[in-house]
Amino acid sequence: MFDGENETDPKELPIYKKGWEIYEVVNQICQLIPEEDEMLGHVKSIMLEDAMLLTVKLAGASAGQLYDIKMEAATIIRKAALDLMIQNHSLEMFGFEYVEYFQIVRNLLEEYRLLFIDWVAKFDQWNYIIDRWGLFNPPGVGPFDHDPDDDLPFHGFDDI
Repeated sequence: MFDGENETDPKELPIYKKGWEIYEVVNQICQLIPEEDEMLGHVKSIMLEDAMLLTVKLAGASAGQLYDIKMEAATIIRKAALDLMIQNHSLEMFGFEYVEYFQIVRNLLEEYRLLFIDWVAKFDQWNYIIDRWGLFNPPGVGPFDHDPDDDLPFHGFDDI
């Protein structure tokens, strides 16, 4: 959770601001989609969801401390951005009249990608718990590694 002392408010991060800018542009483009077009309406809902994930998941990751949680959020953000990047094909396929406007979103996503690289590079790789699934461990840590926390003499609340 953002405590105001040790962490930056996620809304002040350049990547958050860029994500919000992307959402606003996607929303403006989506307003051009005719309400009666069922197929484009479906594409619209996917685009809005993907655009919103760019800020929502970033804020959640910023509130967390553990490396694996941050990496999981980063993975979801990356997928949403990549899915959003190719939505112009769906818009074109279903006859969206203003598909050329989507190039603005693609340009913004490239700016977001560069900010994303910097953001992920700042994750604290030493603040982790072992991901036993093996996906989100810091470099050099494996899913079968011994967890030093297992050596702590804790037998439950009965000892209190």
